[in-house]
Amino acid sequence: MSHSLSQFSSENDFITRHIGPTAEQTQTMLSKLGVQSVEELIGQTVPAAIQRGPMPLPGAVTEQQALAELKAIASKNKIARSFIGMGYHDTFTPGVIQRNVLENPGWYTAYTPYQPEIAQGRLEALLNFQQMVIDLTGMDLANASLLDEATAAAEAMAMCKRLVRKNRSNVFLVDENCHPQTIAVLQTRARPMDLEIQVGNVAELIDTAECFGVLVQYPGSNGDVTDLRQLCATASSRDIMSVVATDLLSLLLLTPPGEQGADIVVGCAQRFGVPMGFGGPHAAFFATRDKYKRSVPGRIIGVSVDARGNPALRMAMQTREQHIRREKATSNICTSQALLAIMAVFYAIYHGPKGLKKIASRTNRLAGILVAGLQQLGYQTNSAFFDTVTVATGDKTAAIFKAAQSQLLNLRNNGQSLGISLDETTSAADIEALWAVFAEGQTLPSITEIDAKLGDYPGIPAELQRQSEYLDHPVFNQYHSETEMLRYMHRLERKDIALNHSMIALGSCTMKLNATSEMVPVTWPEFGRIHPFAPREQIQGYLQLVDELEQQLVGCTGYDKFSMQPNAGSQGEYAGLLAIKRYHESRGDTQRDICLIPSSAHGTNPASAAMAGMRVVIVGCDEKGNVDIEDLRAKAQQHSEEVAALMVTYPSTHGVFEEGIREICDITHQFGGQVYIDGANMNALVGLAAPGEFGADVSHLNLHKTFCIPHGGGGPGMGPIGVKAHLAPFLPSHPVLPVEGLSADNDTVSAATYGSASILPISWMYIRMMGAEGLKQATSMAIVNANYVAKRLSDSYPVLYTGRNNRVAHECIIDLRPLKEASGISEEDIAKRLMDYGFHAPTMSFPVPGTLMIEPTESESLLELDRFCDAMISIRAEIAKVEAGQLPLDNNPLVNAPHTQRDIADANWERAYSKQEAAFPAAELFGSKCWPAVNRIDNVYGDRNLICSCPPISAYQ
Repeated sequence: MSHSLSQFSSENDFITRHIGPTAEQTQTMLSKLGVQSVEELIGQTVPAAIQRGPMPLPGAVTEQQALAELKAIASKNKIARSFIGMGYHDTFTPGVIQRNVLENPGWYTAYTPYQPEIAQGRLEALLNFQQMVIDLTGMDLANASLLDEATAAAEAMAMCKRLVRKNRSNVFLVDENCHPQTIAVLQTRARPMDLEIQVGNVAELIDTAECFGVLVQYPGSNGDVTDLRQLCATASSRDIMSVVATDLLSLLLLTPPGEQGADIVVGCAQRFGVPMGFGGPHAAFFATRDKYKRSVPGRIIGVSVDARGNPALRMAMQTREQHIRREKATSNICTSQALLAIMAVFYAIYHGPKGLKKIASRTNRLAGILVAGLQQLGYQTNSAFFDTVTVATGDKTAAIFKAAQSQLLNLRNNGQSLGISLDETTSAADIEALWAVFAEGQTLPSITEIDAKLGDYPGIPAELQRQSEYLDHPVFNQYHSETEMLRYMHRLERKDIALNHSMIALGSCTMKLNATSEMVPVTWPEFGRIHPFAPREQIQGYLQLVDELEQQLVGCTGYDKFSMQPNAGSQGEYAGLLAIKRYHESRGDTQRDICLIPSSAHGTNPASAAMAGMRVVIVGCDEKGNVDIEDLRAKAQQHSEEVAALMVTYPSTHGVFEEGIREICDITHQFGGQVYIDGANMNALVGLAAPGEFGADVSHLNLHKTFCIPHGGGGPGMGPIGVKAHLAPFLPSHPVLPVEGLSADNDTVSAATYGSASILPISWMYIRMMGAEGLKQATSMAIVNANYVAKRLSDSYPVLYTGRNNRVAHECIIDLRPLKEASGISEEDIAKRLMDYGFHAPTMSFPVPGTLMIEPTESESLLELDRFCDAMISIRAEIAKVEAGQLPLDNNPLVNAPHTQRDIADANWERAYSKQEAAFPAAELFGSKCWPAVNRIDNVYGDRNLICSCPPISAYQ
């Protein structure tokens, strides 16, 4: 037999590495399901009416080819010295943090810590983040991060409106010296809430303005440092809440806003070791006073106790507010920027308070030297500053700006002045290079001479120099050598379960492989060191990346246009609904404000609709979990002149391909509405069906689910929206770097034009390496794996919803309510017991209370699927012993789960089962046990005693 070169082709190697089951394993599963082929199963599962033809995408390439192609694209970005500022600064990411956190799947593949017993490591890191923000801002408590600074400011505005009940004004006063992207996001958020944004000089207007809240920037966007005490006092006396957007590095030298009377402090932790990345992802922070703690948006990490009375960490109750309150929620925030918050606080821990102050002081001193030299050259600047100066340049502005750019020195052009922001990467040579473009042939000043004459803390008025201590907790003062830092981060990592331990079968969340080749480009400097407002000629690589990814997603979905701006799924929902609303307004249909939402919908759906200024009308579901089409028709007809949109998840939130999806879309269109299909379940559609072809008008895509961006312990994420052509003119734009072809008046939903752009290469790489056929195989295998799991578990646990031919989509819901009634064992008991087997629990009690929602993804092999199913079947046998009275209800492996090393070391073992049954219920665990760090956590205690700052080290000993 002769060989040919084509037999050794490796284009499909990545596909076989991404998809877990081998051909032989696939056949084993198909036999269990009673079908001959994958195609036969898909035919039994996916409605024929929506199945699509081949996707218009190229074929797969190897990992090496894809990396080479992307490197060529990245090389079109020009790395300049960035002095633009505006909330984004170059920074040094410590190598120990880059390699051991950002590039470590033990940190970036972890899921949101909804199961806190196996998430104590990242919870401790996030609690440290909260402590860092509390200390530096001078506030009482902080949350565990928001999406970006502009979003944090918008959340602060909404919180102010909720809290000032006696103040009936609808005006939010914003200082003209705030960042323009923040103002734009506030204006977008205010409009559907019937709030008015007034921009002006807040210090002058505060005495007379009728408003419910004010926002000021400190230091200002132009660098000015001003005393806030009088402003905050006046606001407080008039029942007006004060919000301060600030810079963490500046607060090492400046009197913090909390000490000056601020009610809320927001900002971004990007410059604490997180690359600019053309806009993100970065962790925003949100801090406030203790009396407002029950109103804080987003996630708060709180200290509770476990079953042994030891300190244990968990997410506090309001974390899931939008799931509980739905259309009455005050925020649709469903995520955070956990991985980036963790990087930022590790940066603070590594440098410690002295090291951070050294960085801040050096940056400030260089700014002082820059200013003194510019004044010698005949220029005027602002006199009070931290790291940013504005130079009056008049009619010379354009020429100097151009001269600087020719030297790859990016400044901020304000029309009649130029802004210069310095950072920790700034050198003495940079100062001389900056002077040179302003000097116009004059002899350059001497850095040495200026430095010798310069006083301490130049530009910072004496009354605003920080006097209070900060970061005195031991965690910020004992890990400054690389050895100690490495060990501390590793100790935390070992307390968590991530995808590098075992499958995470979370329904609705798609915890699939985040391949190394997809992750590699994230840390390339050609992507990381680009400012989001760099000139277009320097960002051609990013623009090409965005354009190519858009075309890839168009091919996957059947839509006509995409916006990459939303930097989370919740932001995508909001942006999609705003586009629908703008579309109706453009046609004169201003009365269309009703959003029809099935009762099974994800909690962010009604919350997003409410935030977009829509009224929510709930549509019922039938006994199989499908949308009740007759109820939909009746409500659409009843509100025919007011229907703006229908929000529906497909496949359904119940994990089923509804046969009537085309009819559902047609009914909505018949009565004048637009169809929004939640893209959370695109993992079951790509290559098989396209929402843009079967009737949808808009969808957001969770790139951190279907398209392989990792979850990062609860963030980052991306939620770009795809739309049909008629909605394309209403996609988000940006005031600083507008989107070509869109009106400058369009909405702005994120701080940066392309959201968290630095993680877009992950999805580009995934699609490029999979190709059209590989993507289709991945979706098909996700459906095979889910049906296999449902089949294997069906004898032990009833599967709640199935579709045609008794099939499920890419996930299934098992009903534990009958078991609970018969045995007293709850879904939480099963979730906690799974930890003893080395697994993270599936999604618990969503979308149906008393259930577990399981999604295995295509990336898990038959070996891992069977290991999980074996664990679940073994747990069912343990429940049977409780039912039979062989194990007492109050003392069995389930109600006592999870079991920790403290349990096994306890000499007073008073359990009705052995230590081996407790901690090693499967033989394989003897060689690879992943121990829960704490026993079961008392949630009620944590909610009643909300402690959101670091307890003393002695509490853990």
